[in-house]
Amino acid sequence: MPYAIITTDKPDHLQVRNDNRPEHLDYLVANQHRLLAGGALIEDDGSGGKGGLIIVDSDDRSEVEAFIDGDPFTKAGLFQNVTITRWRKAFFNFEKLI
Repeated sequence: MPYAIITTDKPDHLQVRNDNRPEHLDYLVANQHRLLAGGALIEDDGSGGKGGLIIVDSDDRSEVEAFIDGDPFTKAGLFQNVTITRWRKAFFNFEKLI
């Protein structure tokens, strides 16, 4: 059963996000075989970035913790909060799974 990682950026850290975004995206691409979904949490108008959601296909919480610890955003101190929780796929890719 996958894990969802929900991150919240520290206030006034948009520049940290922007400065580290290329390395963060490279990290995600290098690990995309492990990702069911991922993306930034943004404003309603599509601007900025204030956190993120990544769903990692793993049954091992310590593996997921190591994954987010290795993220360049984490290393740059971007996050105010990181929540890791199990996620049950009930609906995915426009399909009902349960």
